[in-house]
Amino acid sequence: MVKHQLCILGSTGSIGMSTLDVVRRHGDKFSVLSLSANASVDKMLEQCLEFKPKQVVMVCEVAAKQLAEKLSSEGLVDIQVLSGQQALVDIAGAQETDTVMAAIVGASGLMPTLAAVTAGKRVLLANKEALVTSGAIFMDAVKASGARLLPIDSEHNAIFQCLPQSVQQAPGNSQLADNGIRKILLTGSGGPFRTLDNDLLASVTPEQACAHPNWDMGRKISVDSATMMNKGLEFIEAKWLFNVTADDIQVVLHPQSTIHSMVQYKDGSVLAQMGNPDMRTPIAHALAYPERIEAGVEDLDFFSAAAFEFQAVDFVKYPNLKLAIDACRAGQGACTALNAANEVAVEAFLNGELKFTDIFTINETSVNKFVSEEIANINDVVALDRRVREYATSLLTAIKHPAEGRNI
Repeated sequence: MVKHQLCILGSTGSIGMSTLDVVRRHGDKFSVLSLSANASVDKMLEQCLEFKPKQVVMVCEVAAKQLAEKLSSEGLVDIQVLSGQQALVDIAGAQETDTVMAAIVGASGLMPTLAAVTAGKRVLLANKEALVTSGAIFMDAVKASGARLLPIDSEHNAIFQCLPQSVQQAPGNSQLADNGIRKILLTGSGGPFRTLDNDLLASVTPEQACAHPNWDMGRKISVDSATMMNKGLEFIEAKWLFNVTADDIQVVLHPQSTIHSMVQYKDGSVLAQMGNPDMRTPIAHALAYPERIEAGVEDLDFFSAAAFEFQAVDFVKYPNLKLAIDACRAGQGACTALNAANEVAVEAFLNGELKFTDIFTINETSVNKFVSEEIANINDVVALDRRVREYATSLLTAIKHPAEGRNI
């Protein structure tokens, strides 16, 4: 059996570690060719000791030097350690690699993910921001190169599994209505503040926002789940992955996170993908597609599972979700601006510099500023992303020091 040669971008994050957990169960099917992280030296060392990749990229140059020294002391002198953003692009498009797990969080994952796509790799897409920020540019690259795009987000993977096989074979290029599909039902738990009084949201802490009731995730995505911006980004991603309009997607609150998403057909049928909330399920599905392999996930026990609840979204509680849906309708400039501003705002909130409810203020003001920007190519995306981050950072100063900054 020929093994898949894997590059895992973001291997020390939650998705990366879950990917390696699936891989270690199937040594006969997968080999780890390259790994990357930002600066988590000790975690990367552990991964190198176990999986012995040929190349490792640490974005931080200091971390790369530290890792190289530790690997040398362990006798692992054959592992090449690189640093910098360009090195990420290089390993993602390396000739020996056939499968790339794109699990870098945020817009920083765009260029290496796009490199993997351009090189025609089998791309396991966990970096939703790549599609949010570049949309049609990204999907055009997929079509031009013949890359195989497989969604990892539990919601998009669920939708993918509920679609006809002919649609699965043509991501971003199918007409769902021609396949009897009426609507995509995108589920979301509502995060940790679903039942919290709206008047209390301004005072919640980063620790509270990161305490997701169902999923074990990184801090940034946990905050996005609490604001439901994560669902908004997924809404935009679904538009491009499944070639639909905003009117073809409906967000449904499902607090138990057992049904990961659904597809509604014209004949009245609704197909749902279910399972315990564990990211190893969609990861294993994509790694082995179209086969099925053991993921290490416990079977869903219907006799102990909580009853299923479904609720409409309260956009007063979740204004970031409404903003994302509106951005999806408005065009690429709005979506690129939304993602950049949100990354700035969430980081500030996590650092204790911003109130939870001010995340929306930063996001809305930035989107309104840049909504009309034209995006023609990837350079436009990168340039707009940089400008929005600078603008959003200036808004932070205005909120923290209103007497010295502009009024919002």
